[in-house]
Amino acid sequence: MNFIRQHKKLKKLSLILLTVGLAKANAQSVYPTGVTIYDPSRAYNSYIIFSAPDNKTHLIDMNGNEIHTWNYAGFPGELLDPAVTGGKKGNVLVQYESIKGIGTSETPGQTIFRNKSIAELNWNGDVVWEWGDKAPDSTARQHHDWQRLPNGNTLVLANRLRPIPGFKLPKLLDDIIYEVNPAGDIVWTWNASDHLKEFGFTDEELELVKNSSDADYLHVNNMTSLGPNHWYDKGDKRFNPDNILIDSRNANFIIIIDKKTGKVVWNLGPNYPAINQRKSVVPRPVDQISGQHDAHLIEEGLPGAGNLIVFDNQGEAGYPSATLQPTGGSRVLEIDPVTKTIVWEYTGQDSDAPTWSFYSSFISSARRLPNGNTLIDEGMHGRFFQITPKGEIVWEYVNPYFGRSPIGGISRTVRSNWVYRAQPVPYNWVPDGTAHSENAIKPVDISTFRVPASQ
Repeated sequence: MNFIRQHKKLKKLSLILLTVGLAKANAQSVYPTGVTIYDPSRAYNSYIIFSAPDNKTHLIDMNGNEIHTWNYAGFPGELLDPAVTGGKKGNVLVQYESIKGIGTSETPGQTIFRNKSIAELNWNGDVVWEWGDKAPDSTARQHHDWQRLPNGNTLVLANRLRPIPGFKLPKLLDDIIYEVNPAGDIVWTWNASDHLKEFGFTDEELELVKNSSDADYLHVNNMTSLGPNHWYDKGDKRFNPDNILIDSRNANFIIIIDKKTGKVVWNLGPNYPAINQRKSVVPRPVDQISGQHDAHLIEEGLPGAGNLIVFDNQGEAGYPSATLQPTGGSRVLEIDPVTKTIVWEYTGQDSDAPTWSFYSSFISSARRLPNGNTLIDEGMHGRFFQITPKGEIVWEYVNPYFGRSPIGGISRTVRSNWVYRAQPVPYNWVPDGTAHSENAIKPVDISTFRVPASQ
């Protein structure tokens, strides 16, 4: 759908659609937590790591047993491949020190921009690396993503509150990528605002962006280097393993940045054809994505390697921001990045349920697994589940770790179990001898399931 037409309509429809979106977010007040479905013979068996609203990072096994806990949350909480830690197993990246308070005048109700330092913790919770003092203003302000590189450096997605010429607001949150060496020195920097004309906006669209009333105007929520891939091996230099992929939730684009020049060399969005519910067969050209998260190339060695996988929230986005959601629910899309066609997708209907049964308006993730299954984090409900290529659910878990979470735009918190991202962790990434269980859990017939003393 055309970016301009979409948002002229959205301005009028935003109140109605917001009401619909809130209605979909309402869930039953009593429900089981932990693992609810598990077929060990069809699932990919591993640990899962995630940070929860209790401000801790949890490692669980397939039966939901808490295997290990770190007393800090990450954004995301990420367990590092021993290949990039010198063989050390069980190290995690977390947000370490924070600036107290909820939000600023530019970002009311938000705590995600209060990060002062990030740290790598070992299995025992000891700090083995910390970064923040050498950041601008001695404050990391990391958000949404980071990545330890094979050379030992760390990519950090951060932001800086600063004036950007031509914008209505006096100061904005500019998304910035730093490459930081083990000594904490910044050896490479990329600023999003320096590349506005490379993101695919028309002149008219760029005026909408510049007139945004949201200081977090792009809201980049994902960053990853491409890694080895067959596109580059075949001669397509856009897919150099060192190049970096990011996506902007608010502007609905996904781009690849040339690491050497800083230029945008590949993009998807911000303009898409409208979704046609009657023509949902694949392959087909990529249609309207909205408010997406966790875009990345599927790693070499996994089914679908080299394709782009993304959690398409069908959530809030645009200028002004509003919920579009023509599908009635969220989607996970696998996209050929060269032809820009959808080659596989998942919606609630693929699990024999209504489309609206699978929906997260924000956060969330999707990861391809070695056996061809996909691990999905339906973030706003704290629900992780693993599906086969045909959409059958072979494992499901509901986060039992609740805490107080901020609501964007207002200075209050609510009780929540939402989870930004869930990461599968191979058994051999943690110290040898760490326990795990793989006991089957049969699906419950919810039509007859009752709480005690219920009729």
